[in-house]
Amino acid sequence: MNKPADSGTMVLDDDIIKVQNVFKTFPNGVRALQDFSTNVHRNEVVVIIGPSGSGKSTLLRCLNGLESFDSGSITIDDIPVEVFQKNRATIAEKIGMVFQSFNLFPHMTVMENISLAQRIVLKKGKPDARETTMDLLNKVGMAEKANEFPGKLSGGQQQRVAIARALALSPKVMLFDEATSALDPEMIGEVLDVMKQLAREGMTMLVVTHEMGFAREVSDRVLFMEDGRVIEGGAADHFFTDPKKERTKLFLSKIL
Repeated sequence: MNKPADSGTMVLDDDIIKVQNVFKTFPNGVRALQDFSTNVHRNEVVVIIGPSGSGKSTLLRCLNGLESFDSGSITIDDIPVEVFQKNRATIAEKIGMVFQSFNLFPHMTVMENISLAQRIVLKKGKPDARETTMDLLNKVGMAEKANEFPGKLSGGQQQRVAIARALALSPKVMLFDEATSALDPEMIGEVLDVMKQLAREGMTMLVVTHEMGFAREVSDRVLFMEDGRVIEGGAADHFFTDPKKERTKLFLSKIL
């Protein structure tokens, strides 16, 4: 968490993400976000929990421009998120996202999967993209798999490659949408270890997860969502040991 400034020191706005009064309703009438507001500090790790259908994934998709929203405002690093307008490409460079499914191109090697965006978006030459890719693969423990195709990798290995790909454009924020929920239990740890390392390095992260051990250990703050709203939020050490809302207590009693 960010430390407060000393008395007499100018306090700068250190919120890299600002979400204010956002509403999102799908064509079928489902209200995914209802007057949702939150801010996220630079270098903060925020874990979002809640039952299925509470709006967690929709929030992440609105943040990175994959979903439009009906009203309210979202800014990333002081740039308004305007879906289908000129800011969308700029926002995409600032945010990396890792999904439940790995979304790797099956016909491309690991090296090619991670290099592609660097060459198209950043206009890097092949040698520079390769160098960055190998650095990222070393970070996630996958350097020896650079020339393999995704189909030859385990689920945990594919997700680590997906994390490396999301980091390839040097994002300022990383979003994780149930990144471990599709993995076999023995593979979850290897992905969580990479995420923990990113947190230690100061990456700003929003993580939708059911991994409460990760939330306790790594997060600065936890948000509990239901019906498109924040029911309760707070510092992780207090959230799990002393929740205030009865709905939060009930939810935690079922998953802890």
